[in-house]
Amino acid sequence: MDYEVFLLSRIRELYQTSGDVARAVVEGVGSTAGVITSAALIMIAVFGAFILASDITTKLFGLGLALAVILDVTLVRMVLVPAAMSLLGERAWWLPSWLQRRLPEVDLEGAATRRTGVVETPAPVIESERQLV
Repeated sequence: MDYEVFLLSRIRELYQTSGDVARAVVEGVGSTAGVITSAALIMIAVFGAFILASDITTKLFGLGLALAVILDVTLVRMVLVPAAMSLLGERAWWLPSWLQRRLPEVDLEGAATRRTGVVETPAPVIESERQLV
């Protein structure tokens, strides 16, 4: 789940800066594929090590989990999600107006700063606050 959020947040960030859905999907998958694949390989290695156990139940769990990770990464993360994002286009980021009004405006990636070119300077640190840190 966390790699799905990582992938989609990268695609969203690129979409907000470029406005081009197809480009955002291609670049988002391209920039996160290495990290997602590396994490999957680590998980596959760990679960594959369970196959070396003497207990048959542990072997089955290891094999099942390793296969599940392989299918999840190849089919879901690298095929189905990018395909769905490309097919949905801008509708992938659509929110109902009632929900849009209720949600706060959160800009973790700084897309608004990149769009406007305005960089907000942080408030000055007071000397007494510096001693607390």
